[in-house]
Amino acid sequence: MASDNKNKKILLLGAGLVTRPLVNYLLDIPGFTLTIATRTATKAFALIGNRKNGFGEYFDIETNPDALDGLVKKHDLVISLLPAMHHPTVAKAAIKNKKLMLTTSYVSPAMKALDQDAKDAGILIMNEIGLDPGIDHMSAMRVIHGVRKNGGKVTSFRSYCGGLPAPEANTNPFGYKFSWSPRGVVLAARNSAKYLENGKIVEIPGEDLFDHFHYVKLDELKDGFEAYANRDSIPYIDVYGLKDAHTMYRGTFRNLGHCVTWKKLADLGLFEVEVMSSLEGMSYRDFMAMLTDVPNDANLENAIVKKLNIPSDPPVIEKWTWLGLFDNTKPIPKPEMSPLDVLVAIFLEKLQYEPGERDMVVLHHIFEAEYPDRKEKITSTLLDFGIPNGDTSMARTVGLPAAVAVRMMLQGEMNMTGVHVPVIPEIYNPVLNELETLGIKCKERVIPI
Repeated sequence: MASDNKNKKILLLGAGLVTRPLVNYLLDIPGFTLTIATRTATKAFALIGNRKNGFGEYFDIETNPDALDGLVKKHDLVISLLPAMHHPTVAKAAIKNKKLMLTTSYVSPAMKALDQDAKDAGILIMNEIGLDPGIDHMSAMRVIHGVRKNGGKVTSFRSYCGGLPAPEANTNPFGYKFSWSPRGVVLAARNSAKYLENGKIVEIPGEDLFDHFHYVKLDELKDGFEAYANRDSIPYIDVYGLKDAHTMYRGTFRNLGHCVTWKKLADLGLFEVEVMSSLEGMSYRDFMAMLTDVPNDANLENAIVKKLNIPSDPPVIEKWTWLGLFDNTKPIPKPEMSPLDVLVAIFLEKLQYEPGERDMVVLHHIFEAEYPDRKEKITSTLLDFGIPNGDTSMARTVGLPAAVAVRMMLQGEMNMTGVHVPVIPEIYNPVLNELETLGIKCKERVIPI
């Protein structure tokens, strides 16, 4: 592919919370044009502003999937920030039309199955190039390859990531605010987990996820975090080439008290996705009573405490009361909703950032490395904050790695084909180096063991 920028046409599908830094980066490159196709065209126009190399149009993949092929055909590269289930559909259109593609999502089995088709079409489909997954992979591989280059081997790897309110913005009892899709956050809380700990594989069913957490303290922050396992860590033993590792753990950071609070939400049934059709005229308090099959009376809270064996510390019931789950006057938004969407609706109302508040991204790796003459503990930490009244840290750390990769792909700096994640030096070194110029940098420390 030619390395000039002349007439490089990019298609962006989706205009969610993390798109603005990506859009601004790409529209600032001379010769690049960007079309944002989304269900809410007003969002696209707001992101583009008055820039002449940006365009917006209406597109809904669920109601009009046949329009996808024509959209992809007119561009050189397609970025899919749609819900992950749609990525394989977009990838098939990219393969058919021999167009480059990028997502920030995990590689699903359906996406992985398209690897040979992408190679046959001579295109690159880049995945997992946001924050988590994304910067976590790239910063980890830089350390792992560095250890190998110095004659060592990594015997243990633990990685954690969390998007949270900055300490001064941590102002509600839940200890959490949403910097990306609330529905996506809750759906992720349903995932099962699997990891390697001291040579043994540990499997955690989704319903038990929040029963298994531990405490992690960072030197950079006053308070520590609760950490719980994130999906299946086992495949990353091969992805990262950690054949000598006895521990491989990828986890999520949350503020203290989070895990018990969310575990009891799951026990209550609020993570269920099956639509209920009997919610007409029901208040949130009525809904809580129905879910637990106890009367809606003054003793509802105590009855739920007994039924779900809710502890007094952390104060779960107090958090739920603040959220509005026991409000007898607040109606359920729609007569037909899943419990998960009922929960998301009240999260959207109560767990938002106020104007001027900052979010925070924390990414922390812990390696143990063995060399012929010594052992080391290596840490790599990214601590990044949002810009007051500007871009969130979550938007920057997800959107900017993707934007840098798009530029590299269109300028001929990534010449591989097939379905890839950013774990080779040809990808992660230039992306991480450019992110440092944009203020996103991991700090590494080496501690002798």
